[in-house]
Amino acid sequence: MSSTRNNIKPDCHDFKSVARALTIVENDLAGSDHLLKSLVLNQTTPVIGITGPPGAGKSTLVNALITKLADQNRKVAILAIDPTSPFNLGSLLGDRIRMSSHFNHPNVFIRSLATRGSLGGLSAKTIEMTDVLKAAGFDYVLVETVGVGQSEVEITGLADITFVVLVPEGGDEIQSIKSGLMEIADAFIVNKADRDGADLFANNLKKMVQQKGTGIPVFKTIASESSGIAEIADFILNSAAKKNNRKEYLLSEKAYKLIQQKRMRNINKSELYQSVSEAIKQSGFNIYLFAEKFSEAKNPTSDL
Repeated sequence: MSSTRNNIKPDCHDFKSVARALTIVENDLAGSDHLLKSLVLNQTTPVIGITGPPGAGKSTLVNALITKLADQNRKVAILAIDPTSPFNLGSLLGDRIRMSSHFNHPNVFIRSLATRGSLGGLSAKTIEMTDVLKAAGFDYVLVETVGVGQSEVEITGLADITFVVLVPEGGDEIQSIKSGLMEIADAFIVNKADRDGADLFANNLKKMVQQKGTGIPVFKTIASESSGIAEIADFILNSAAKKNNRKEYLLSEKAYKLIQQKRMRNINKSELYQSVSEAIKQSGFNIYLFAEKFSEAKNPTSDL
């Protein structure tokens, strides 16, 4: 079985091979390391990050964008990330339901992925699975992240093009943009632009962009009606040909995540939970001493 897995080569013209490769990588099955090290990445395939707060309509936007790109005979892969519950370690993985209209489209491949406890919605598995999709030869790889506030900036370590999706009701989010999202956005999307205050919100956003001198475009969309989606698709097509001036930063961020995963490989969250449950019954429990002892037990030669 191991040798069979080692010989798997993901191909966007054979979705079963892509699905098998992703499953092997996601679950660290036999042959995972060999598969990853043997990947030949298509460096021209842009990774497009879609991020923003919960309720901004990211999944609806991605759904409309898939239609636009796929209808141009482009092979599109979507990695939709859902949050993992910190209590039962499960995940709903509901994005597949919202994108169900594309299930049988020959140009569209959709895979859901849990955050696996990563606060920014991007685990090392996200990076590895994205590279599998790039190696498979897709024209575009879309990554829709969990909207979780400031940790959304993690997407910049993965995506070549990053869209930050906002809604008119999010006037207070302007402050958040000043704090971090301005630096990672290649474009802002004001979704649900048919709602009250949309024009004012978009204009304020444009003024902020102009003040910063970044030249970041601001698009208005009504994703549920596919309004404004053509402009987003054109931006992707035009941006994809440009050289990414953040390549070194992107690669160092990816390497950091991968190294972090390797060093944490022996840490099982369920086992950690059980150990904490037992330890807190003892008098004088100290979380820092506990963490040190637990880490040393799992990584006896570690200098971390």
